[in-house]
Amino acid sequence: MLVQALLGEFLQEAESTRKLLNAIPQHVLEYKPSENSWTTGQLAWHIAEIYNWYPYTVKGAEFNMDDYEDVERDYSDIDKIRERFERNFSKAKESLESITDENLDDLWKMTVGGQVAIPETPRAQIIRGFLMNHIYHHRGEMIVYLRLNGCKIPGLYGPTFEDEQAMQAKQ
Repeated sequence: MLVQALLGEFLQEAESTRKLLNAIPQHVLEYKPSENSWTTGQLAWHIAEIYNWYPYTVKGAEFNMDDYEDVERDYSDIDKIRERFERNFSKAKESLESITDENLDDLWKMTVGGQVAIPETPRAQIIRGFLMNHIYHHRGEMIVYLRLNGCKIPGLYGPTFEDEQAMQAKQ
């Protein structure tokens, strides 16, 4: 039952991620709002890449980032970033469909460089916090990046402020 709830949320939110990635124009990929920020392209790639972490999180008891099968990153082409998202989304969906409610209680941890980065935590909590909420957080950042560049923002949870203003102006 819990797996089905997580899968339902995952599918709905992945569509919102897809809308947001599709709203990113090529010309803003090198923009970054501050010296300490990622570029728009780096942030978009990271959002797409988090979906690749689902199989590592769902199938094993430990995600060792040192063994992570990353690909050569390309922050300069929005079409490649969108393609990366679609491939990773498919793997993430397949991994969530393979898990059972009983597996959600299993403990999971992340290590990097021989150090524990995330201590043993029930898998359900990791799926919601480390994966899902992580994506939502970065989508929020991306919306700010796009707004700062004057780009149209898609409505992820209904009409945007701009959409509402346009509707009121027509009345």
